[in-house]
Amino acid sequence: MNNLRSILTSFKIKDELNPKFWEKVGNSYILTDKVRNRLLEIANDFIESLEVDVVISDIVMTGSLANYNWSDYSDVDIHLMVDYDQFNEKEKDLYDDLFYLKKSIYNKNHDITIYGYDVEVYIEDDSVIEKPKDIGIYSILLNEWLVKPKKEDMEINYSRIQSKAKKWMKIIDGVIENTEDGDIESAKKLIKKYSDKLNKYRVCGLQKGGEYSDENLVFKVLRRNGYLEKIRSLKNKLIDKKLSLKELKKLTN
Repeated sequence: MNNLRSILTSFKIKDELNPKFWEKVGNSYILTDKVRNRLLEIANDFIESLEVDVVISDIVMTGSLANYNWSDYSDVDIHLMVDYDQFNEKEKDLYDDLFYLKKSIYNKNHDITIYGYDVEVYIEDDSVIEKPKDIGIYSILLNEWLVKPKKEDMEINYSRIQSKAKKWMKIIDGVIENTEDGDIESAKKLIKKYSDKLNKYRVCGLQKGGEYSDENLVFKVLRRNGYLEKIRSLKNKLIDKKLSLKELKKLTN
């Protein structure tokens, strides 16, 4: 319960961008040289790990550390923007799968932090990305804002968010319990069903109320308290369990 309260209070809007990352210039902010140079080094290292020829159109930083809602739970989100139109139609899905795999491996194998905040590297298709008007997006490459963050005084109903998050936690715990003894295919379908429901729940909230909608904040609660990871890793854990053979213990007289 204390952890849930801590997560809920982390949604409060700050008066300024995180001073460890940003320096104020007039009425705006720019990344400090030290942080910007290190983020470029990380991005270049990730690009080398791809081991394929690909044109990067931009390297951006977004997420809460590029906005006024940063907290102890924030990550440093580095997005490499790639125009998928450089690939032919038959290759696009293959590249998408490759980039997802490379991203997962890189983030799993590296424990990079900037001032205590975990660094996460992603690849996004620049040809289909719609830049939200109210969420800060900073070009690390160009050293300028693509979308300036807005400081909004939002009224968050914390008790309502807590209640909705608890309902989803019970649902996820129920999915885990109901898949423990079932067959793998049935378990996969159940996991997919509720994973899709949760993603749709968040998307509807973003479309209806934006970054501070109840649905998006509930999604963030579930991510920060580990419940998203629970359901995401469940399928692999079940498969591992079903495919494993345990050695029988010998009875001793």
